[in-house]
Amino acid sequence: MAEAAELQGTTSAPARRWLRRAAALLAAVPLVAGLVQATVPSRADAAPKPTGSHSVDVAINSLTPATPTANDTLNIKGTLTNKGRAVINAGQVGLRVGPVMRGRSAIDTAATRTGYFPGDDGAEIDSRYAAKVGRLPVGGSRDFSLAVPLRQLPLSEDGVYQIAVSLSGETAKEPGYQQVLGIQRTFLPWQTTPPGKKTKLSFLWPVIATTQITARTDTDKQQTPVFRNDELAKELAPGGRLQQLVALGKDLPVTWVLDPDLLATVDVMARGYDVQDGEETTPGRGQEVARRWMAALDQAVQGHKVVALPFADPDLASLAHRGKVVSGTLSHLQSATKLAVSTVESTLQMTPETDFAWPVDGAIDSSVIDVATSAGAHRVITRSDSIQESDTLPYTPTSARPIGGGTTAIAADARLSTVFDGDMSRAENSTLAIQEFLAQTLMITQQTPERQRSIVVAPPRMPTANQAQAMATALGGLAPQRWSEPQDLSEAAKAKPDPAANRQVPGRGDYPKSLRKRELPTSAFSQIQETQRTLDRFRKVLTAEDRVVTPFSTAIMRDMSTSWRRDPRGGSAFRNDVSTYLQGLTERVGIIQKSPATLSGRSATIPVTVKNDLFQGVDKLRLVLTSSQPLRLKVSDPQDIKIEGGHSQSVKFEASARANGRTTIIAQLFTEDGQPYGEPMTFEVNVTSITSTVILVIAVGVLLLVLAGIRIYIKRKRSGPGTAGPDDKPGGQSPDSAPAPHVDPQNGPGAPAGTGPQDPAQPSDPSSDTGSQSTGPSGSGEKVDR
Repeated sequence: MAEAAELQGTTSAPARRWLRRAAALLAAVPLVAGLVQATVPSRADAAPKPTGSHSVDVAINSLTPATPTANDTLNIKGTLTNKGRAVINAGQVGLRVGPVMRGRSAIDTAATRTGYFPGDDGAEIDSRYAAKVGRLPVGGSRDFSLAVPLRQLPLSEDGVYQIAVSLSGETAKEPGYQQVLGIQRTFLPWQTTPPGKKTKLSFLWPVIATTQITARTDTDKQQTPVFRNDELAKELAPGGRLQQLVALGKDLPVTWVLDPDLLATVDVMARGYDVQDGEETTPGRGQEVARRWMAALDQAVQGHKVVALPFADPDLASLAHRGKVVSGTLSHLQSATKLAVSTVESTLQMTPETDFAWPVDGAIDSSVIDVATSAGAHRVITRSDSIQESDTLPYTPTSARPIGGGTTAIAADARLSTVFDGDMSRAENSTLAIQEFLAQTLMITQQTPERQRSIVVAPPRMPTANQAQAMATALGGLAPQRWSEPQDLSEAAKAKPDPAANRQVPGRGDYPKSLRKRELPTSAFSQIQETQRTLDRFRKVLTAEDRVVTPFSTAIMRDMSTSWRRDPRGGSAFRNDVSTYLQGLTERVGIIQKSPATLSGRSATIPVTVKNDLFQGVDKLRLVLTSSQPLRLKVSDPQDIKIEGGHSQSVKFEASARANGRTTIIAQLFTEDGQPYGEPMTFEVNVTSITSTVILVIAVGVLLLVLAGIRIYIKRKRSGPGTAGPDDKPGGQSPDSAPAPHVDPQNGPGAPAGTGPQDPAQPSDPSSDTGSQSTGPSGSGEKVDR
């Protein structure tokens, strides 16, 4: 203690303060650590293990028959998975039957409920029909199977029953305590007596695919099409999505809804096609599967109602909300409707119904209806979650709803249409969806047995193979037609409307925001229209325009396809490829750049070369040369252009100079209606004709020669003939009397004898202009084209 007191007494003040702070900090560390532990949960706390009736996941993978009768045995197969924290030492799987359900909303509630509810889930049936389960470790799985005669179930009346498969047992943590550790619910439609009036059911069977054909074609006579990829061949092959749709749908009472673009694609695919591979193309490999699929489809649709959507299935909502502001966009929808009829007739040899429009997910508003009807459709397939009923209506009304202007909205039932939207590749999901579909259809019939209604089902637009299989199984459960009967879509559209049903079309502000976010942007429609304008200019100059117009017109329709909602980047790339490729084709016809030229005379010809690198001829073009300074250099009139494919043409223009200096010439091609074609080409012409100073010098020289001649003539007159002076030389001639050289007033001294003035019939410029007027080489006073 003394040593400590002594040490404390000798410690300086700063040192003491530092020690106190360090001690306080060390004392706070446990407190901070405790706070961190209290506020930051461990990984186990963040994701707790299921307990109680959520400990085991019960999956019902199959339930047969889906719509049993009194003499049937209900067979249920499934899988148990222990997701809890404790080992299950002993347990059994049993079937529970709840009370009969009242109303469609009760089915909705039961389908979403999890965990065990004693009052709602009913009691387990006789344990003789239960399956014993041995030890089930944590994370372990085990299959089970139940077989229960229907007469053993407490089914007191016709209707929809909730049934459940549950696992009851003990865990290692709570031995001797029996509890429900897991449960899965589904539905059992039960009918023993015929209903008063069956519900008429129209089920759409969509055969639609993402567009594959590009605007590119080979240069051969057949114009072999070029595909984006070869994915379509996989969908058409056995087991593929489209193959399954056709194979399953041929025996079902459905209305086929076809995209004519798919039919056209498979048709040309069967005759041979190429696939893009970077900058090159490779032969496609799906010719045989395309032939087989088209033959199967042709056979499957015989005797069925076929509805053809507009060609390439254009996105009606995007057109209504984003495209309508771009002038001319709606004309593509009208063209797509016309093309749909001819495509189906040529591929399937039948005339389809084209009076139907099907917006995405059946979502409509007033603007979507306007766009749909602008192309001639007066029957719009919507959905009951778009045209919603009031809560006071105690039953599901008929789908057909007159909405004014001769247009009928067909409100497909939202519950039935969306029940197959999920991942049907899992047997559990597929089984539950099938049973829910069947339960809902029976509940609709039982709502008002004395009132017959017409119900439409619009499933996913492009169902997967697993979704198609689930839909086919569900429709197969209605095959005995015990509480419903099939009808086609046209009959459903003509059904007598329910007077109590809602007929009010939602306003534009009511359109779902989730769908609006996926619409094609306005910029896409602007790009489409620019491509169309380019095509319109290009087609006017072609001698075989169908080879270009046909592939690009259909490509423009494909630019607006609904399928791009699933692949917005792919849609953008597709539109860019169409516009870029077309622009590249137009640039193959144009004016070759010309270097600066010199004009060293009063007049000359200026040659300009036009190229045509296409594989077909161009015609009805006019080449115009415009001088930026016409008072200095004037160019002759425009000339018509006609060039065979793969050739160039040199066109010569007469030019006359009036003053020296540099002049810019603009060369531009025009179509026959006066529209510019391609970019203008400019070049310079330097005019270097004879200057005024040079002309003055020459004139003075000529004058001097004339004066000299006059002087010599006067001297000769003065001397007279035969007169000799003192300076006469021998021979009688003096130097001044010698014969003077001949002086021609026109040509000057030194001209050959006999050359006098020119014939007045000849032009003042004896040499001809260059170019086509002259067969000899250019003179120094003519234009030189460098």
